[in-house]
Amino acid sequence: MDLSVNKNIVVIGGGTGSFTVLSGLKKYTSNLTAIVNMADDGGSTGQLRDELGVLPPGDVRQCLVALSSSPKLRDLFNYRFTGGSFEGHAFGNLFLTALEKMTGSFAEAVDIADEVLRVKGRVVPITLENVQLVMKKPGSQDIVGEYKIGNMAFKINEQRPILELSPRADINPDARQAIIDADFIVIAPGNLYGSLAPALLVDGVEDALLQTRAKVLYVCNLVTKPGQTDNFSVNDFAGEIERFMKGRRLDIVLYNTKAPEKRLLNKYQTDHEYLVRVDKDLLANSHFRAVGTSLISNKEVVHDEHDKISAGRSLIRHDSDILAKEIIKLID
Repeated sequence: MDLSVNKNIVVIGGGTGSFTVLSGLKKYTSNLTAIVNMADDGGSTGQLRDELGVLPPGDVRQCLVALSSSPKLRDLFNYRFTGGSFEGHAFGNLFLTALEKMTGSFAEAVDIADEVLRVKGRVVPITLENVQLVMKKPGSQDIVGEYKIGNMAFKINEQRPILELSPRADINPDARQAIIDADFIVIAPGNLYGSLAPALLVDGVEDALLQTRAKVLYVCNLVTKPGQTDNFSVNDFAGEIERFMKGRRLDIVLYNTKAPEKRLLNKYQTDHEYLVRVDKDLLANSHFRAVGTSLISNKEVVHDEHDKISAGRSLIRHDSDILAKEIIKLID
């Protein structure tokens, strides 16, 4: 069955979640725009931001690699140096950093990398301003930094985190136009507070989402994060996405119904991470269309030992092929 589509699809997110969605969707269409979170400050990206004052290349690199039609160049851009002063850095991060320094424009750097990698679609930063994610802490000092916020434990049951960007950032005009012109918008899975929130909090995103005629689909996370999304259901994740989108509501939520193999499940439960709860009664009465199916990949996830922050990433992933097919069917 031919599932290819010609509609404009926009994927909003960053990092591994967007990589998974884009890797699958590019097999069915080239009308793809990846809009990428720009508050990343962990690992190689954080070091380059601190030392060279550049915009964060890491999530952009992952999206470029996902959409590349050249296997060897994909491997090159993901290659991490194993020693010397470049140890832990991904080549693609250094490439984008060098281009930004040379051209004076991160947007131009992304466009050049797009040509080099022969990208199927395009990659657009959500903002071109140098921003940090901030969690407001009434009565105490604010927490600053996406990596710190995305990986710390806070008392989620007392109050959902109050997040903002500092300084306030305006949406990249290219990202704004892509959202408005989209036929279908996919909000990728990912770290809810450390990756998705900072993409949606950029000034102008809410307005663009309200102007577009596109349907908005959210791909729900597979597992909870201890200290942040403990005991979350699909509805809880969807509710937080809508909180950050402000005036715009979700049209569709795609969620997983399959348990991973017992070995992985036991490992996660040891770390106090659990499959996201599915409350069918709540979903049946939601304003969005809830679509549940088996989305978990059976492939073993192998972390790069030279990636300083990879150990904190999920061992349970969405199957990019199955996920893409489900999204395309929903678009049709």
